[in-house]
Amino acid sequence: MHMLSTLTIPDFLPHLVGILLLLLVWQYHQMQVMAGRIQAFDVLDRSGIRMYVFATPQHDQICDGCRAANGTVFRPTRVAEAGFSPLETPCTRSGNCTGALVGLYGAWLEARGVLERLLTERKHGRVKLSPDELRGLLNGQWERCVSAATDRLGVHMLEGMCYETINPDVSIQSYRYVIDQAREIRHLLLLVPAYFRLVEVLGRAARYEEALQTIEQFESRFPRNKRARHFPTEAQRGLMSLKKSRLKVAEAQQALTTPLAAVLNPDR
Repeated sequence: MHMLSTLTIPDFLPHLVGILLLLLVWQYHQMQVMAGRIQAFDVLDRSGIRMYVFATPQHDQICDGCRAANGTVFRPTRVAEAGFSPLETPCTRSGNCTGALVGLYGAWLEARGVLERLLTERKHGRVKLSPDELRGLLNGQWERCVSAATDRLGVHMLEGMCYETINPDVSIQSYRYVIDQAREIRHLLLLVPAYFRLVEVLGRAARYEEALQTIEQFESRFPRNKRARHFPTEAQRGLMSLKKSRLKVAEAQQALTTPLAAVLNPDR
């Protein structure tokens, strides 16, 4: 009894318990966001997102409405509005066009210029960048600014979209970076678009084996017996299965024509 009466609680213990409780609440909140039960906009805004950039690849497989929205920059409050869509006119390919809405802090010079334009457009909450302006934004010195760690993955995603037809190797490298490095909630939403675009670019480059390996990775990463907010829809799963079938046919045709080409052109 004497020992119990002299027992004292350390001063730091209540603080430690409070920290642990906060961590538990945060972990629970993350689980709810991942399951799609609550929206992640508050999480995104508090993580330092000051603007959202919508991008689509600029080629014939993208409909006019989605292509027209490429390069549109939105204020976070606009994105948080109920029923928000980055498109002014609906996608005419039943949602099969691939676009990405990327959040950035934007501390480098070119990004600050875009943010200043956003401030002057408070009524509409958006500004439109031309393809050249969007590439200029991405070619700025973002890696040397204070937001480099925050913006790195988003910049790579936008680079992938912008350079598919100009420099496919840059796009492939950028999409792979997103797929390999996406861990935070706000980045997980970029995974499905990154997988689809990577498969598409590899297929156009006749790198069929790599494209099929990417689809296998996609199927393994998003098993059908699990659900989360960033997982593909059933329509997207079906579209990826269709791509897989077509790539297998193209790979088989490539295997047949390669030996014939070697016989017809022995000096090459």
